[in-house]
Amino acid sequence: MVVGYQYSDAVGLEEWSPRPQALGQQCQAEPGPEPEAEPVVRHPLNPCHLKPLCHLEPLCHLEPQRHHPQPLQVRSQVVQPAQRRRPRTAAPQAPEETQLVATVQAASLKERNHFGGIFRDHVVDTRQYLDHVRQSTAGTQGRPVKLFANHFRVTSRPQQITYKYNIDYMPDIEDRQVRSELLLQHKAIIRKCYIFDGTSLLLPHKLRSPKMELVSLLRKQVVKVTIEFTSELMPTSPDCLRYYNILFRRILKMMELEQVGRNYYNKREAMEFHDHKLVIWPGYVTSILEYETSITLCADVNHKLFRMQTAYDLISDIRDGFPTKQELQEQVSKRLVGSVVSTMYNNKTYRVDAFNWEETPRTTFKTSDGAEITFVEYYKTRYDQVVTELNQPLLISKGKWQKSKQDTPHEPILLVPQLCNLTGLTDELRKNYRVMRDLALHMRLDPEKRQHELRKLMNTIQTNKEIQRELQLWDLKFDGSLLSFSGRILKEVRIFQGRRVFDSHPQFADWTKETRSGPLLNVKSLDHWLILYPTGYYRAASSFLQSLRRVTPTMGIAMKEAKMLQVSHSVQSYTTTLENHASSKTQMVVCVLSSEKKELYDSIKQYLCVSCPIPSQCVIARTLDKPQTLLTIATNIAQQMNCKMGGALWKVETGLQNAMFIGIDCFHDTVNQQKSIAGFVSSINQELTQWFSQCIFQKSGQELVNGLKACLEAALKLWCKHNLFLPQAIIVYRDGVGDGQLQALLDYEVPQIESSLKSVCPKDSGVKLTFIVVKKRINTRFFVESEGRLRNPLPGTVIDVEVTKRQWYDFFIVSQSVKDGTVTPTHYNVIHDTVRFTPDRIQHLTYRLCHMYYNLAGVIRVPAPCHYAHKLAYLVGQSIHQEPHHSLASRLFYL
Repeated sequence: MVVGYQYSDAVGLEEWSPRPQALGQQCQAEPGPEPEAEPVVRHPLNPCHLKPLCHLEPLCHLEPQRHHPQPLQVRSQVVQPAQRRRPRTAAPQAPEETQLVATVQAASLKERNHFGGIFRDHVVDTRQYLDHVRQSTAGTQGRPVKLFANHFRVTSRPQQITYKYNIDYMPDIEDRQVRSELLLQHKAIIRKCYIFDGTSLLLPHKLRSPKMELVSLLRKQVVKVTIEFTSELMPTSPDCLRYYNILFRRILKMMELEQVGRNYYNKREAMEFHDHKLVIWPGYVTSILEYETSITLCADVNHKLFRMQTAYDLISDIRDGFPTKQELQEQVSKRLVGSVVSTMYNNKTYRVDAFNWEETPRTTFKTSDGAEITFVEYYKTRYDQVVTELNQPLLISKGKWQKSKQDTPHEPILLVPQLCNLTGLTDELRKNYRVMRDLALHMRLDPEKRQHELRKLMNTIQTNKEIQRELQLWDLKFDGSLLSFSGRILKEVRIFQGRRVFDSHPQFADWTKETRSGPLLNVKSLDHWLILYPTGYYRAASSFLQSLRRVTPTMGIAMKEAKMLQVSHSVQSYTTTLENHASSKTQMVVCVLSSEKKELYDSIKQYLCVSCPIPSQCVIARTLDKPQTLLTIATNIAQQMNCKMGGALWKVETGLQNAMFIGIDCFHDTVNQQKSIAGFVSSINQELTQWFSQCIFQKSGQELVNGLKACLEAALKLWCKHNLFLPQAIIVYRDGVGDGQLQALLDYEVPQIESSLKSVCPKDSGVKLTFIVVKKRINTRFFVESEGRLRNPLPGTVIDVEVTKRQWYDFFIVSQSVKDGTVTPTHYNVIHDTVRFTPDRIQHLTYRLCHMYYNLAGVIRVPAPCHYAHKLAYLVGQSIHQEPHHSLASRLFYL
């Protein structure tokens, strides 16, 4: 394992490092530590197994906030359905507070409709507009292979009509747990067979009246609960699936799993790593959805990682090294803002957005009944948690950004650092080989271990009598075996490098040795270039230069002497030296960095991408101190520099003439809450070796891309300049799309591209458009059986049956190879296609594009334009924070 690389061009990063990759990287096997769950910003209530209903306070907002609603009052008027969930008016806020507030009401609605995004996509029928695949979306080419998936068929489900009721509360109650307990005070009326999602109730029987107004008690205060009939659901209704998922979450709770964020974990089987001060909770992520021929339960193993360290512990550690108040506050904010903390007293997660240094746990706030209480008293009374450090600051969490609530004023949630455990891995932990090795042993499960854990889950469900009684109430049954079906393995792709032609390795999908042993496809001579090295690192820089001299002749790169320039360790020294020595003739700047300080890297990249636009390469000095790997490092850096100067390494035949390929991805700066960056990348030439790039700055957290029209117009002009004619087809691979946005893509982004084509292209040009949604964050996994054991499928395995959707033109491809863990497939959904691709043709084309990423001599998980767009958006959003200079637009400067 190669460790110590943090930045996008720091000696190649994950793209060329020997497998297995670092645990946190996702383009290969299981990503290891779960990406931090989005913060649950509802004001959490103690779980019912910790506090009975009689101990609940009449609070709608249960975490302390800047402002609080008035005491609960029973209103005499009847609550009409149209008024349900109306927002409350927040107290006036100071301008400086406005940016720190979060809408708890919006967050609670988000949690109540957790599956909403998935089901909004599920009902979008994109296939109805695609006449050429109306009969079938399955291909035929390739070698058949029997596959298994982590899906379990639903063998029985309710066949009778069910009845949906809307539930209203007066006064309004935000917390779902409280809403459920208030409703269940009338269990004699609704009976024991029910599914409740927080706002609606599903019953297998009709109530005696279509509208009922009931009275519940919450700590001696009256709450009016209105139950009103809304609709009958047929057994085939997609809405039924949403309720089945809610029912299954109840099953997981019955297994004594605890919800943290979005998923459920087994705290009783927690694995502790005292040497590393880490704790892992194993758990599951599940969903019940309808697929090609059946409804299945998709279940996968998941892990949640906690640190045995509170936010206050970290503040205390930092305080020892920074005596002044200002330095302390700056360092604490730098280390904690943007991180996710977990409050173990209620298993909720929150993202830290800021600090309140003016208030402490001794600060008082008003409860919903108007009483004054300190944070210390609050946590002791509600959670039996003792706060001992009375002078610590408070954490501020604004809550998760929501697309539908962009303009809604927010209220912050205030948290006590001493009660907040840190989650996830720090950069230091990620660079620690022992830590990553130990975590990988428990979290990176191979197919055989994954199957074992899933069988444990299904066995518990089928043997636990209490769970079976609950499922029998709804006649819900699951097959205990993995879903099996037939897939296909596509033919190996031929790689063209100069006059040499070779196949990618059928098992490892890698051609590293071949690409290093001969001339590259298109080389750029290195005539005018600089190497900047910090004081004390001349030897490392000199060794690196000597290694470059040894490896470049084989690749056909003519390299003249570099101008070696010594600098100090400051940003100012680097930029001043560049101002004095860089010119319009300078082709490349190599910066040797003495450390991995992000500020240094960001400042250098910002200067060389915006102020002084020159392709650049940053190398961390300690990676040059390893003689046994220096030639490998030099080879990869030489290839990167060649690409950044406009050269090319290899090519593949796509089988498509006069086609422009576009990749789009987004980066959300969740740490600094700045604007999101949309990366747009398009091919310039027929061989797909040159790419145009542009960035679009959007509102923070925004997924859907504005400004596509301007990007495409610029891309088409550059294409025409290079080719002297318009492309016949444009194929867009759109990554970074969240659940629930499929219809918005059809209504918003596709029309923008079509509008651009109409404005730029002549009416009779006939330019065709295909738009494909790429999804990497999926829970479906595939396995093959070999020698009595489950193993990963080979690269090039295509799945377009059984686990695809009837209403979509979709397929999965396992394109990459992994040495450890379980390979993660990529899902593709063709939502617009006037090119009229056959399934075989679009599958082959997509797989071939996964061979064209120049930072790895191997197959990656997504098509090259997707990953180029990701790298561009990530570099700009993480380091540059400005639009790169236009002179770099046709260079792969972001590799």
